[in-house]
Amino acid sequence: MFTGLIADLGTVLKVEAEEAGARLRVRSPLARELSPGDSVALNGVCLTVSAREDDSFSTEVMRVTLSRTSLGALAAGARVNLELPLRPTDRLGGHIVQGHVDATGTVLAAEEDGFARRLTIAAPAGVLRYMVERGSIAVDGVSLTVAALDERSFDVSLIPETIARTTLGRLGEGAKVNLEVDIFAKYVERLMPKMGEPDRLRGE
Repeated sequence: MFTGLIADLGTVLKVEAEEAGARLRVRSPLARELSPGDSVALNGVCLTVSAREDDSFSTEVMRVTLSRTSLGALAAGARVNLELPLRPTDRLGGHIVQGHVDATGTVLAAEEDGFARRLTIAAPAGVLRYMVERGSIAVDGVSLTVAALDERSFDVSLIPETIARTTLGRLGEGAKVNLEVDIFAKYVERLMPKMGEPDRLRGE
């Protein structure tokens, strides 16, 4: 579990792509806190560390993950958003982020808005249905607030801190991003049709 508050900007050192999937090696000071088997969120995708050196770690990306996220487009030299899992004693500064990407979106526009930068992102209907204005959305693993919403896209505003500490400030028109909706919206949708049903657990 993550909160969408990026801890570091890592650098992809190596990408080994093959039919079975891809192996990534990423340089970051966070590697010192990782061990094989640990989880790490990379651009909002929860991955498992397979190996670690002093200042880098390796991870393997399955084909299904490559098909559902933007990770397949990564190349050596790319910067990536990194976050370590939430500890029970940490502050929940963002929102609950699982690292389970729902779909990819496409940046339609990136414009300056005072000291902020406003992104308009096209998203599939299956993602937009779970979103509300002033609600939360994870974009490439970054917890953001939905500033505006219509039937085909949504807007988010990036404050200077987000621009400086993540990859989002570098995004331009046409960029692909990983999207994860608020998990609680999915649970509500799943449970609502059953609210009027008898409680089968009690045999009613």
